[in-house]
Amino acid sequence: MIFKQVFDTKSSTYTYIIASAKGREAVIIDPVIENVESYINILNELNLKLVKVIDTHIHADHVTGATKLKLQTNCITIMGEHTPADTVEIKVKDDEIIKIDQLEIRAMYTPGHTSDSYSFLMNNQLFSGDTLLINGTGRTDFQNGSSKDAYNSIFNRLLKLPEDTLLYPGHDYNGKKVSTLGNEKKFNPRLQVKNAEEYAEIMSNLNLSKPKLIDSNVSRNIKLGAN
Repeated sequence: MIFKQVFDTKSSTYTYIIASAKGREAVIIDPVIENVESYINILNELNLKLVKVIDTHIHADHVTGATKLKLQTNCITIMGEHTPADTVEIKVKDDEIIKIDQLEIRAMYTPGHTSDSYSFLMNNQLFSGDTLLINGTGRTDFQNGSSKDAYNSIFNRLLKLPEDTLLYPGHDYNGKKVSTLGNEKKFNPRLQVKNAEEYAEIMSNLNLSKPKLIDSNVSRNIKLGAN
C-alpha cells in the first residue's frame, strides 16, 4: 500500500492519498482546492491513477478540490448519503465498502460535527474527518451539528473499534499527525466524561468564533468546489 499525508497550512487540514501498490489505483480523502496541483504532482511522481475522491463532510474552513480533481483525472466523487452536495456521483451508505483495486474502505456514518459527517476505516486506519481529532473533537455548533450525535458517534461507534486502530484526523493545530484510539480514550480531554450530558456541557462552553468563510465555503462545497 502507498500512503501519503498532506497538510494544508492555511486551514490546518490533512488530506490523504492512498493507493494499491499492485494496481497503482489511488483515492484521495478530503482534498483542498488550493493544493490540487500538488496532489497531481504526487500522483504523477508515484505513477498512480486517481480513481476516487472522498469528502468526509461539507467543510466550512476550506473549499474541496473534488471537482477540480475530477476535471483533471476523471475520478469518481464520493460522499456519504446524508450529504446535501448535489453533484456528488456516488453517495455511500453506513457500513458500505468502497473498493480501490485491492483496498477496501468502510464508510461509517458519524454525525455530530455536521449532520452529514462520515468517517472511513481501512484495515486498522481510521480517517475520522472532523468527528474525532487528536486531543480534541470537532465542534458541533453549526451545519446541523449536535453534541448528542457526536457523543454517540465517538463513544458508540469509533471507540468501539480496537484500541490499536490508528487515528488520522481531518485537522490538527499542534503538529500531530497520528494517534491511536486507545491513546485518545486515555488522554483526550474531551473524552473524559461520564455521559452525553457532560460532553454537551463541554461543547457548549467552547466559545469558538465562526469560521471566517463558512458561508461561501459551504455554498461552494455543496457544489463540490465548483464555482
